Amino acid sequence: MKLTRRHLLSTAALGLASCDRVVTQINREFLCEGVPGKMPPPPAGVDIDPDFHLLSRAAFGPWPGDVWRLKKMGNEAWLEQQLHPERIDDTACDLRAERFESIYFSAGDAYEFRKPVLRDEITRHTLLRAIYSKRQLFEVMVEFWTDHLNIDLEKGDCIYLKPSDDRDVIRKHALGNFHDLIRASATSPAMLVYLDGKSNKVRRKTDDKPNENYARELMELHTMGVHGGYTQQDVYEAARCLSGWTFDRNRFFALNAGESFFKPDWHDDGEKRVLGQVIQARGKQKDLDRLVEIVCSHPSTAKFIATKLCKRFVSMEPPASVVEKVAAEFTRTRGDIKCVLRVLFGSPEFAKSHGQLLKRPLKFMVTALRALMADTQADKPLLEPLQRMGHGLFQYPTPDGYPDEELPWMGTLMWRWNFGMALASGKQNGVRVNLYELRKQMHFVPEAWFAHLIGRKPTPEELATLKTEDEAQFVGLILASPAFQRC
Repeated sequence: MKLTRRHLLSTAALGLASCDRVVTQINREFLCEGVPGKMPPPPAGVDIDPDFHLLSRAAFGPWPGDVWRLKKMGNEAWLEQQLHPERIDDTACDLRAERFESIYFSAGDAYEFRKPVLRDEITRHTLLRAIYSKRQLFEVMVEFWTDHLNIDLEKGDCIYLKPSDDRDVIRKHALGNFHDLIRASATSPAMLVYLDGKSNKVRRKTDDKPNENYARELMELHTMGVHGGYTQQDVYEAARCLSGWTFDRNRFFALNAGESFFKPDWHDDGEKRVLGQVIQARGKQKDLDRLVEIVCSHPSTAKFIATKLCKRFVSMEPPASVVEKVAAEFTRTRGDIKCVLRVLFGSPEFAKSHGQLLKRPLKFMVTALRALMADTQADKPLLEPLQRMGHGLFQYPTPDGYPDEELPWMGTLMWRWNFGMALASGKQNGVRVNLYELRKQMHFVPEAWFAHLIGRKPTPEELATLKTEDEAQFVGLILASPAFQRC
């Protein structure tokens, strides 16, 4: 009998509550999750292999066999496939990651869960997707936009509202259109609570003034950038446009309970002028759409988003040439994220940038787990070292999100080294790896581990530093090496 995706999911669900190994068994026996693909010959030089480089940036690092598949497909074909994640079968990942109830609930219904459950499920879901999804570029962009539109779980009711924001804002629009992404975020209950938009009201015949918090971050962090050319008056006018949008967790009897909604009597319905453009009076909730169009179409937004993407995927000081190309494509396509990424990853500046970026802790951990075909359910023992490295998911306290800059992460390198050594030696709780089986299937000699993990031949100095008869220690030292910290 041919097993369908629905059959696999329902069969696995029967055993998930009592035995996580059911998932691993089904994935490996029916979906070939644990079978490494063919491995290409180790690189002959000390420069990182171009295909390995692409997988290190546009994915969370290669799963064994991914480099060979990419070489067979070609960069353009692989990128095009990744830009259409809906065409990629991700059943094996779904078996691991779709087990969490709370990620499907609306913003209002999520109040039925306890906070520890919500925190556990959204973080585990995110980590499992990063490790096991075949839709790797999609997951990388989910991480990028999660930082760009940062929401801290620990503020107010955000812990109840972020699961639906992750699903309906970030994941829905991660490879879509930037205008749609910002429009969805602007009325997301989680964002309304996090940046105080839900209390933005201007009642007539009162002294109420608009709450400017979200309007300021919309311009400074989400669209135009701090030097984008807006003024304090623009922030004030934008806040007037946004007034009246709110969220009420107690709205049980409304048809759309759990969703944000517009209160006309809270809205300043007079004429506004934002960035030199007039928004006519009596626009009501349409004022928000006009505001989003104005700020998203501003030239500063194209440059700001292009710069931020190039810092994440090219280098912390990206050449002006690539920023200009990416910004021009952003403007030409009105924020089509797929088109923008084609230009970025197809640029010669990207091709020349290998080894220039420090992996943030999440990238470091997931890259290591993928390279060793780790078996994990991403529960507490695995989340704890990520927390020690300073990268607890959805926990950054300020709206700018976790930084790309290197300096904030340099103080946590020891925790990376400890994790790498523990993972390779089989002593990291919550994870199973089998170096012997992996090496046997891929016909590795010890030196080939370096090429597998770093994407290039080791230098004589690196080999001398790594010299040991213990294979687990050898692999652990590579994971802890300066070369593995970068991509």
